[in-house]
Amino acid sequence: MNGADDGQLLRRVERRSLALAAIATGAALVVPGGGVPMAAGVLGGALLSVLSYAAIKRGVGGLADRTVVRATRQPPSEVVPGPESPAGRTEGRAPRGLAMFVFRHALLAGMAYVMIARLRLPPVALLGGASVIVLAAAAELLRPRPH
Repeated sequence: MNGADDGQLLRRVERRSLALAAIATGAALVVPGGGVPMAAGVLGGALLSVLSYAAIKRGVGGLADRTVVRATRQPPSEVVPGPESPAGRTEGRAPRGLAMFVFRHALLAGMAYVMIARLRLPPVALLGGASVIVLAAAAELLRPRPH
């Protein structure tokens, strides 16, 4: 796959995720035992999933951009780690990257806590909503490919 194919793949998964979230929310409204709290739970889970996906996508995209920029600046054989080299500068960014990773996940955990404990949304509905991206990716795997 090339970059254009990857972008199309991600857009298809994103669109399919939104469609699945809408379908699951509608189903949660009408199934016996469902209703507004169940539909809100599905939407809340989908929101958590989308925020997590966006954070991962942004982090991976930023890492890939930095890798490409660094590779075009200096051949790998000429890179000598030190305070002035690109390899040396990444050492200061590692703690910040780790802190952002922990912060994002703490924020998601806090949001899940508020949705379950304070808003009293059904955990099963949250789990169903959080699964939409996984289901969309699985559907993409099963999609017929042109040869």
